[in-house]
Amino acid sequence: MIDGLVRVAGAVRELPTESTQQAVGYPSLFLLVALGALVPIVPTGAIVSSAAVVAFHQSSPVALLLVFLVAAFAAFLGDLALYWLGQRGVRSRNGSRWLAALRGRVTPERLAQAQERLDTHQVSVLVLSRLVPAGRIPVMLACLLAEMPLRRFARGDMAACLAWAATYQLIGILGGSLFPEPWQGVVAAVGLTVLISALPALWRRVRPSRTHGASGTSGSEHP
Repeated sequence: MIDGLVRVAGAVRELPTESTQQAVGYPSLFLLVALGALVPIVPTGAIVSSAAVVAFHQSSPVALLLVFLVAAFAAFLGDLALYWLGQRGVRSRNGSRWLAALRGRVTPERLAQAQERLDTHQVSVLVLSRLVPAGRIPVMLACLLAEMPLRRFARGDMAACLAWAATYQLIGILGGSLFPEPWQGVVAAVGLTVLISALPALWRRVRPSRTHGASGTSGSEHP
């Protein structure tokens, strides 16, 4: 009897804690992902993966579904808000600081590549733009300069956000399944997302050096 009362009391003490964590965690996830869509300096992929690790270690099977839905919806709303602000700059004679900020984050070469892919693959390129690290802003800017309507952009971006949320959630599930403690899975998931995000920059640095080395070799062989 006493043991039963102790267990009930322990369960009652744990319920407010878990509900409080959920009440704080999901709104925080939504705000951080939405903010990261507007200001592309917040590591939203690492945030989603970390939230997925915590949800994986919870007893409720609904937790992972909620993380997926909240992350995808927040990313979608953030993208739409940024695109709408960019449209105002395109339509204005003086532009806008949001459009200028987008231009400042994209090199002419990457913008040209994004415009070429947009002309070839149309809206489907939006899905890949969110899955490729640092690929979202060049494609969004190309859509703005092509004056793509907001409704058409939203259709492609919805699928992109769903695929993006699922991908980074799978990274979090992988990290959570490899380690018994949630913090260990969070460290692994964050490290993996940072590595994935750094790969394009490393490739762009290595590629010119390889090209330069090849041209130098070619010049030495054919004076």
